[in-house]
Amino acid sequence: MNTIKRASTFILTTFAIIVIANSSAFAQKAPEFSNDLMMDDKTYAYIIADKLEYRSIDGSNPIMWDIKGYIGKDRGKFWFKSHGETIPTQSEAHMEFQGLYSRAISPYLDVTGGVRYDLAYEEHNKSRGFATVGLQGKAPYFIHFESGIYVSEAGNISADLEAEYDLLFTQRLIGQPIVETSVAVQEVPEWGVGSGLNNIGLGFRLRYEFIREFAPYIGINWERKLGETADMARAGGGHVGNLSIVGGVRMWF
Repeated sequence: MNTIKRASTFILTTFAIIVIANSSAFAQKAPEFSNDLMMDDKTYAYIIADKLEYRSIDGSNPIMWDIKGYIGKDRGKFWFKSHGETIPTQSEAHMEFQGLYSRAISPYLDVTGGVRYDLAYEEHNKSRGFATVGLQGKAPYFIHFESGIYVSEAGNISADLEAEYDLLFTQRLIGQPIVETSVAVQEVPEWGVGSGLNNIGLGFRLRYEFIREFAPYIGINWERKLGETADMARAGGGHVGNLSIVGGVRMWF
């Protein structure tokens, strides 16, 4: 009798375990396969006006922009970049355009290659083209940087570097220190470029993100030409350095 009772208890317990296990497995059943789950195979498009600002500088008060965008997948993207400034009161403008292909070589680093084209509207309009290769991405401590080496159609070699960091005071109020510099191997007098270290720029912008896609900002920016580039600016009656108050908007789509 005890044997029958123990056998019955064992059978009921085993049955209960099977029912509970099947219910749990059903509840945790994986969703049906969908391409929406394959996030690494999608094509993305993105454009950002990282800087679109007015600068208060005695005698010029330029409007400056830094716009970039891409289309592509996680590993490979086609980029368009435009950077420049214009002085509406003097009908002057300096513009730079780049068309690049980037390839991810680590989770935080891309190698880039492509072309760059410069335009300058002054007393005498001029233009020049470059082949370029560079690196962009995030350095340690999440410092975002972009760098490039350029070889002009005349064989002149130059390079530049820009680095910035987002300092979160709150989730919406963000400070952004920026440093940029450039160097040239040969002097190019018609573009006011000397050999060696050409310039350095330091800035700080404080933006408020009403939404992530739209953030007005104010800030301060300091720039100074160096070495032979500064000498060329002095000889032409131009400014060697300036300190400006800036105001603008950062937005992306």
